[in-house]
Amino acid sequence: MHSIQTELGGRTLFIETGRIARQTDGAAWVRYGDTIALITVVSDKEPPRELRDFFPLTVEYREKTYAAGKIPGGFFKREGKPREKEILSSRLIDRPIRPLFPEGFFNDVQIVVSILSSDMENDGDILGIIGSSIALNISCIPFEEVISAVRIGRLGGSLVLNPTFSQIPYSDINIVVVATDDAIIMVEGEMREVSEDDLVDAINFAHDEIRKINKIQKEFISNFDTKKMEYVNPFEQFPELKEQVSSFLEDKLPALLDISDKNLRKQEYKRLLSLTREKFKNEEENNEKIISYYFERKMHSLIRNMLFKDKKRIGNRGFSEIRPIDIMIGVLPRAHGSSIFTRGETQALVTTTLGTVNDRQLIDDLEGESWKSYMLHYNFPAFSVGEIGGLRGPGRREIGHGNLAERALAAVIPAEEIFPYTIRIVSEILESNGSSSMATVCGASMALMDAGVPIKSPVAGVSIGLLKDNNDFITITDIIGDEDHHGDMDFKVAGTEDGITAIQLDIKIKGINEDILRCGIKQARDAHFKIISIMKQTLDKPRAELSEFAPQILSFDIDNERIGEVIGQGGRSIRSIIETTGTEINIEDDGKVTISSMNKENNLRAKEIIENILAVPELGKIYTGKVKKIATFGAFVEFLPNQEGLVHISQLADKKVAKVEDVINVGDEIKVKIIKIDEQKGVSLSYKEAIREIEANK
Repeated sequence: MHSIQTELGGRTLFIETGRIARQTDGAAWVRYGDTIALITVVSDKEPPRELRDFFPLTVEYREKTYAAGKIPGGFFKREGKPREKEILSSRLIDRPIRPLFPEGFFNDVQIVVSILSSDMENDGDILGIIGSSIALNISCIPFEEVISAVRIGRLGGSLVLNPTFSQIPYSDINIVVVATDDAIIMVEGEMREVSEDDLVDAINFAHDEIRKINKIQKEFISNFDTKKMEYVNPFEQFPELKEQVSSFLEDKLPALLDISDKNLRKQEYKRLLSLTREKFKNEEENNEKIISYYFERKMHSLIRNMLFKDKKRIGNRGFSEIRPIDIMIGVLPRAHGSSIFTRGETQALVTTTLGTVNDRQLIDDLEGESWKSYMLHYNFPAFSVGEIGGLRGPGRREIGHGNLAERALAAVIPAEEIFPYTIRIVSEILESNGSSSMATVCGASMALMDAGVPIKSPVAGVSIGLLKDNNDFITITDIIGDEDHHGDMDFKVAGTEDGITAIQLDIKIKGINEDILRCGIKQARDAHFKIISIMKQTLDKPRAELSEFAPQILSFDIDNERIGEVIGQGGRSIRSIIETTGTEINIEDDGKVTISSMNKENNLRAKEIIENILAVPELGKIYTGKVKKIATFGAFVEFLPNQEGLVHISQLADKKVAKVEDVINVGDEIKVKIIKIDEQKGVSLSYKEAIREIEANK
């Protein structure tokens, strides 16, 4: 058993192995504050039975509800399928680790991160990355890179290491950075229109802290002398065939890469691949898979040579050139806002739907329950890439891309106090050839403005690619699918004209330096200005009016100590208002009242009734009241809800009245003026004074 600890951001990071989960290949118990994560790794020790050309790594992040002293809701009272937070954390851990495994290692590997304790202040995803690095390094699995992760916030202009859940809402930076000692591997997060320099400063600050964690990791790992399993790259067993395939394609593939149309290029790709398989097929097992692999490697090599030597991209685009953009808005007549954003062969149909407070989503995380009034959902059907696929629920990729786009727009979504609507954005990807999540960001900005949502400014998104050869590198703007597949980086950056709002950096190599980082960010920012300029030509600001099909919402505040008066005994009063006015009414514990309906007049009527319930009688003010009861000495009139006063018989007319019924009767609506307020005797009203004043003011 071994353990080590260090101070990190004012809290203790504690790591232990050897006591727990001892039948795994590697396990780490990582504690930060009172948050504890158990990270286990297991690998298949035998080579795969069938030839693979992919690395079957699975990462599962699970939060146990007992970690926060909670019992799961629902009928079964046990953890079920992973929640969105767990899926996003699984992806967060997977992406920086995957490219660090050696090429040609195809054994199954599973990493399971279990959150066993949560102090509801420190997120377990960071611990999952650190623990995975340790567990892999002390295991027999061929993984020998030490990596660490930190989360960076900024409060009051000062960078904060690993901000807590309670600090993050007040931070204008919220990013996770993963790195080795020498290079950045992954960056992901959101910002509130932060400058390029401030973002790079935050990443450099993170890298300095990561080096400290890496140092103690190395010290910890040095206690182990684990023998790494041996493996053989199955595709390196046929060097002669590899050379033959390469020579055969040398003068054929360049013409393929000159084709700018994706479908035509795909057809030619299939034709060439079929021709190559036919030429070199033999009786050996898996021969076609091996040929296909060599075909891909040759294409990979030619694309990179074309960029480095010929300074040429697929379709002859410039390195900073953005594909042609076309934008349509208001395409769906009943949607509250809609747009179709097309960039090259990537197309997103994006809609905005406005709802009431009752449409909010309840989020039940370890740190507690909360309500979500802004959400973005991303759908990627198989037809968008010309394929057949089942129409199932969203996969991990869809949830990840939707979350990235949602965070990119969060900085410009108006506060509920300004715009008291629940906002749901849905992106349907209709065509895809690179950067569909960034097309979603652009299309969502247009759909929001088309719906009349008063966003601060439009947000644009673009993906920057990288090709690196030793110390030489090229960054390219608005990458397509083939450039992503054969490149070294997919660097998604979203922002307004005032700054960056979201970032997601994924790489396929062992890291990038600050020069590449700065170059990629600058190239993305230049693209943002160009794209936003095009977007503004279609619609330069939110529409002044909401859609006629959107609900009308009215919100105001009341004294929270008087909420019970509005609700009434057993909810009788609030139900009466809802039935009378045809509205939906929601009252928060802090006294915020939200009234919604499809008719603005109904909202105003409901508000008037509530204000009358809470109104305090004013001396000298005229009210419209209803006669509730008649006595020999006068009439009792309800001039405000649940508030009655007496109109003495002498206050009915200027002349003497023999009987109250000679002037008014039960059920009559009359004007009355308050002429006296006595705490013990109540409110005295006058019918004749009210009539006299009304007549005088005509």
